[in-house]
Amino acid sequence: MPVAEFHHDARDRLRHACALVAQWYRDGRRVWIHCDNDLLAARLDQMLWVFEPLAFIPHVREGHPLSAVTPVRIGRDPAAAPPEALLLNMAQDVPAGFEAREHIVEIVSQDDADREAARARYMRYRQCGFDMQTRKAEA
Repeated sequence: MPVAEFHHDARDRLRHACALVAQWYRDGRRVWIHCDNDLLAARLDQMLWVFEPLAFIPHVREGHPLSAVTPVRIGRDPAAAPPEALLLNMAQDVPAGFEAREHIVEIVSQDDADREAARARYMRYRQCGFDMQTRKAEA
């Protein structure tokens, strides 16, 4: 059964995303970070370079020549995501083709508008038969 995992009450969605990606990378997971705009993708790209000063999280943006061999990829086209990759959705809507994913993670901030958008995504995943999981985002 596919899983939709919601991390709620994040003080900083981008920092929480970087912490999760760092852990997944250490665990040997492949990750697709889905963004709905280039500014967000660029911010995450930059943060992953400096997030852990003594560690390196190999990542590239969608379309990079090393995409196929890089464990963490950032992009706007979920169809380009490797099928086995965990999908971290940073967009305001569910990604196209989400029904075919095995594991989707959402990060919800303390902002009311963000919470409202997350509720709609939660309902959509649940309607499609995902196993719904919630976690409090760690500080």
